[in-house]
Amino acid sequence: MFPRSFRTQNIKTDGAVIHVRVGGSGPAVLMLHGFGDTGDMWAPLAAMLVGDHTVVAPDLRGMGLSSHPEGGYEKKTQARDVARVLDKLEIDKADLVTHDIGNMVGYAFAAQYPDRVTRWVVMDAPLPGIGSWDEIVRSPALWHFNFRGPDVERLVKGRERIYLDRFWNELSANPKSIGEATRRHYAKLYARPGAMHSAFNQFAAFSQDAVDNKTLAAKGKLAMPVLAIGAEKSFGAAMADALRFVATEVTSAVIPNSGHWLMEEQPKATIAAIVAFLNKR
Repeated sequence: MFPRSFRTQNIKTDGAVIHVRVGGSGPAVLMLHGFGDTGDMWAPLAAMLVGDHTVVAPDLRGMGLSSHPEGGYEKKTQARDVARVLDKLEIDKADLVTHDIGNMVGYAFAAQYPDRVTRWVVMDAPLPGIGSWDEIVRSPALWHFNFRGPDVERLVKGRERIYLDRFWNELSANPKSIGEATRRHYAKLYARPGAMHSAFNQFAAFSQDAVDNKTLAAKGKLAMPVLAIGAEKSFGAAMADALRFVATEVTSAVIPNSGHWLMEEQPKATIAAIVAFLNKR
C-alpha cells in the first residue's frame, strides 16, 4: 500500500486516461512498471522517497486502472502519455525508475525528452532492437512475446491467475517470495475487462518498438547517469552491457538471490541500490 498521504488522479492523454499515484514534495521521481505488475509495485520505494521527493507512479496505458484503448501501445506513444502526465502535474523534469516493459517506455521517454530525465534506474528487461535483442527473443522462456490473438484471449479469460502464476513462478529465484496476497491483487487487476487484451498489445508492439529504438539510438546516446540493475538469476550484469548501447554513463548493479521480480523478491536490497543512486548529486 502507498502511504496515506498519496492521492490518485486520472489524467487524459492523447487517446488514453492514465491512472496516477502522486505524493510528497521535492525533486520528482517517476516510476514505470511492467507486465505482471501495475504502479502498485512501487509502494515500498515510494514510502522511502516521499519524505523528500515528489513521487509519481502511473499505470501504463492499458494496464492497472488506466484506460484500455485499442491502440497506442508503441512505447514512443506511451512515452508521450508520460510527458502529458508530467505536464499536467507541472513537473518539468524527474528521476526515472523503471522495470520490465517500463524500461521500454522509459527509454522512449528519455530519448525523446532527454532534458526531462535527470537520472535513470533501469531494471531487468531488455530494450527492443538494442544490443542482443535478436538473440534474447529466441529464448524459449520468452514464448509469451508472441502469445496473443482472439483464441489466446479465450484461453486466458477466467484463468488470468494461472497465466500470471507462470511468470511469477518461472521468472523468480524463489516463487514463495511472491506471496498469495500479491498474486491475488494483480490477478484481479489483470482480470478486468480489456486488461489482458491490452497486455497482449504491449507485446505485439515490440517489433515496431525495435524499429523505433534503432532510430532513436542512431541520434546519439543518452547523457544522463544510468543505473542498470540486473537480478542475479535473470539478466544480471548483462543489463549494463545492453544499456551501454544507448547511454554513455552506465553503472552496473546486480541484486543477489533474485529473479526478475526484484521489488517483490529482494525489496530491501533493490530499494537500497535505487535510493543510493538517486541521492548522488
